[in-house]
Amino acid sequence: MNNELGQLMNQSFVFPFAFIAASITIFSVIGVIIYYRVLSNWVPEKLATLIWFLGAVFILFKYVDHYDGIKNMTKNWTITGIIIGFIVIIVLISVSVVVILSKKKGMVRKSKNKYSSSSKSQQPRMLQNRSDDEILNSSFDRLSGAEFERLLALYFRDQGYKVHEVGVGGNDGGVDLVIIDQRGERTAVQAKCYADHNKVGVQIVRELVGAKRNHGCILSLLITTSDLTEPAKKEADQFKVDYWHGAVLEQKLKAWGKWQPTNKSLKAQPEKQIARAEIQRSQAQVSSSREAICSCGAPMVLRKGREGKQFYGCTTFPKCRHTKSL
Repeated sequence: MNNELGQLMNQSFVFPFAFIAASITIFSVIGVIIYYRVLSNWVPEKLATLIWFLGAVFILFKYVDHYDGIKNMTKNWTITGIIIGFIVIIVLISVSVVVILSKKKGMVRKSKNKYSSSSKSQQPRMLQNRSDDEILNSSFDRLSGAEFERLLALYFRDQGYKVHEVGVGGNDGGVDLVIIDQRGERTAVQAKCYADHNKVGVQIVRELVGAKRNHGCILSLLITTSDLTEPAKKEADQFKVDYWHGAVLEQKLKAWGKWQPTNKSLKAQPEKQIARAEIQRSQAQVSSSREAICSCGAPMVLRKGREGKQFYGCTTFPKCRHTKSL
């Protein structure tokens, strides 16, 4: 009975069709495993799909040309053999699906880790509401992003520029300062207070190039405490973006004379000690200025203007710019 059913199925093209389908399936499974385990980093997925399709069509036409030989080869097949063959094919398909899913999950996980690492490295330092004197006595690693912008603003004003601090509050849109020289020429400045290992990428340069027009600037200047990546340097040269990296910036500020960092030794202190010192400093500032309360309700601290005259400034600066004379 089993042999008669097998002969009937063979005569009705079932066995030859099963042989062709099994061959294409095995070809596909092997191709999937090889691609996702070896070639996925070099061959695009669309190209691999096209190669698979052409291979499957080639196998199909080849088997059609040799159909009589396939029919003779499968004439002795049995139903039991067909069932076993299909089970093997299902197992192979399952293996290929597992390979694809594991590879996809690995790619997603790698992408998330890369994004997370990039986000952490681009995060600015915690905002510190400190006086100009403290900023002038702080090394780069002890400055927040806003304090670094403030340091640059003080520097450019002493160089004879008019300075507009457009990036206060973090919503800079690619520009932190707009400096205007004596001829009225406007330059858009982007400031990045980064650690030495965290270099400025090409995207920052592109943001500055696009944002300078929003502020009516012709020139652009990127200032960083670290350095630019090689692609970022090429992009800056292409779009005529001037840039000061850490060594150049440090040389200019030291030549200025007012920036005299005295807390470089803080690098070696444990983070808890640094945090405790900052809290104690903030508490001392607040307690010393209780008699000076800003109109916004926040306490005020002593600051010093360009002429060296002291005044009370709001501790929420730059959010609040209200001042009070002594």
